Amino acid sequence: MKFFIDTANLNEIREAHDLGVLDGVTTNPSLMAKEGITGKDKILKHYKDICNIVDNNVSAEVIATDFAGMIREGEELAEIDEKIVVKIPMIKDGIKAIKYFSEKGIRTNCTLVFSAGQALLAAKAGASYVSPFIGRLDDVATDGLDLIEQIVTIYQNYGYETEILAASVRHPMHIVKCAELGADVMTGPLSAILALLKHPLTDVGLEKFLADYRKGNA
Repeated sequence: MKFFIDTANLNEIREAHDLGVLDGVTTNPSLMAKEGITGKDKILKHYKDICNIVDNNVSAEVIATDFAGMIREGEELAEIDEKIVVKIPMIKDGIKAIKYFSEKGIRTNCTLVFSAGQALLAAKAGASYVSPFIGRLDDVATDGLDLIEQIVTIYQNYGYETEILAASVRHPMHIVKCAELGADVMTGPLSAILALLKHPLTDVGLEKFLADYRKGNA
């Protein structure tokens, strides 16, 4: 499973990269705004700054919702760096744009996916990644993991190459369950990734090892 971090914070990206397990970054307009990154020139520069940290897979989202606008913005984003994956919303013109970019060899991430039918359309259009938002489904009393399972089954049935990117991951068990179900990628906050490190028995065991060492080597 690939690990992406869902943030525009450069310090968090560096920390995840230094951990040695980071495969990519996902961003969106909300995450950019959270970091105070506003204005086209600053946003484009920030994407380049992110690309300079990670090895590959930086999802950069278009703002336009019409076909022509998405193509214009997507091509501009793709020119920033070969690591850029153009993030396209799951709407009618978005599917058209994904097909266009697929034929041009530009990678895409279809975002805001909440149903298996949407994921099927994205795969047929040639999306590189499809992003089902499991946390947001959980928020409305729907099991987001059920959607991951459905998409895995459908893609395996027909051999689609689109990778399933479990998005809106909130906690470590989301990550573990998505791995069990066969999601190709997870994206979530640094806190969820770091939480995988923790177990009380690890802490207890390490303290005992160190205590025993101190007794014999005082």
